[in-house]
Amino acid sequence: MREDICSIPVNEVFEPREGCPFCRMRDMLEDRMATYITGAAMMEPDVRVETNRLGFCHQHFEQILARGSRLSVALILESLLHTVEEEVFPQGKSQPKKIAAVAKAREDHCFICENIEKNMVHLTGSTLQLWQREEEFRRLYADQPYLCLPHYAMVLQAAAKLPRKLFPQFEADTTRLAKAYLETLAGDVTHFTKMFDYRNAGGDWGNSRDSIERAIQWLTARAPQIHQKAEEKNR
Repeated sequence: MREDICSIPVNEVFEPREGCPFCRMRDMLEDRMATYITGAAMMEPDVRVETNRLGFCHQHFEQILARGSRLSVALILESLLHTVEEEVFPQGKSQPKKIAAVAKAREDHCFICENIEKNMVHLTGSTLQLWQREEEFRRLYADQPYLCLPHYAMVLQAAAKLPRKLFPQFEADTTRLAKAYLETLAGDVTHFTKMFDYRNAGGDWGNSRDSIERAIQWLTARAPQIHQKAEEKNR
């Protein structure tokens, strides 16, 4: 894969100060990858070999379908289906357990997921290097709205390689960004539940109306696709 496909300046990711910067980093990578896969890379033999080998998860199938033409997606699927047929339904006798394992393994791999994970490791490392070198970036990092739970864990794990004298400040800033938002979310969700008490009818919802969606996004690093009005009840 071309080196520049996933090259994203770290400052560009952190400057907007909107949401979790590492979610934004992943989203930018996903957008570039999905566009790349359905564009010029579609006919590159080395890329096609890898997409046939790994396939795509449901979420990334949806992304390439949204970005590419139906013809480009069909061409990707044509060779992918042929590969799956050869692997899962080989000619001659095969052990059912082995075939089942091969079919099951298809659920655990995705070309975009694996490339995103690899490039997130690289970009997180670049973030840590920038944080070490530039005081201005340290302030920019500390000024982020929050870090989601999955990326909080990812960043702390990567930060273990920081010099011992620098780790405490980085850990303190990183933990504050995750924990402070968690406390805000917990308060908003609690307020949301209280608004269904008849004694609070007509009261102020405050920032709680979208607290369910924001809490799910913080816990999973993904915004839910289903949205309801705050007052709506499930069927």
